[in-house]
Amino acid sequence: MVHISDGILDPLLWESGWVITAIILAYTLSKMKIEDVPKLSVITAAVFVASLIHFQFGPTSVHFILNGFAGVTLGLLAYPCIFVALVLQCFLFQHGGVTTIGINTINMGVPALLAYLLFKYGMRFDLGIKQKEILFGTLGGGIAVALAVLFLSIELATTGEEFFEVAIFVATAHIPIIAIEAIFTGITAGFLATVQPELLCRR
Repeated sequence: MVHISDGILDPLLWESGWVITAIILAYTLSKMKIEDVPKLSVITAAVFVASLIHFQFGPTSVHFILNGFAGVTLGLLAYPCIFVALVLQCFLFQHGGVTTIGINTINMGVPALLAYLLFKYGMRFDLGIKQKEILFGTLGGGIAVALAVLFLSIELATTGEEFFEVAIFVATAHIPIIAIEAIFTGITAGFLATVQPELLCRR
């Protein structure tokens, strides 16, 4: 899974994760408007529930992340969305550690912000296709999960040699999730662009 538990990372790494997450949260929340609250609540609930759907893969399990979907729909607010979802997952279901909430938020939240930027600026290109939302939603959804897994794998690999094989296995196990979330985010973005385009974040 993409949640790092307590006692695995060097204290300097998870402490830095909390500092960076606090800074990003302060900035992103400063951009929130009162009318953003309902959408933020709904998407956060979706991210939280999706993480509870697990698939066994050898000795471990994988689950949906939906960080790319959060980025495409919430923009900058995807970061607090991921943070709240991870806090709830940690305290309600023991997914990940308390000390590592900060670094886990970085692992999933930063890729969500990158997916948002990819979608936002991608929509400005004239590619000669009707529904660019599907294309850039697909790219955002897949890249966000891939980057989350990459960040996690690097952190595990640099923690110690005993985690190197674990990092490789985790990355391999998430390949189907990357594909599924790319397709889901692309199709959902295309659908929302048709029926309710204001739910997509382009600002």
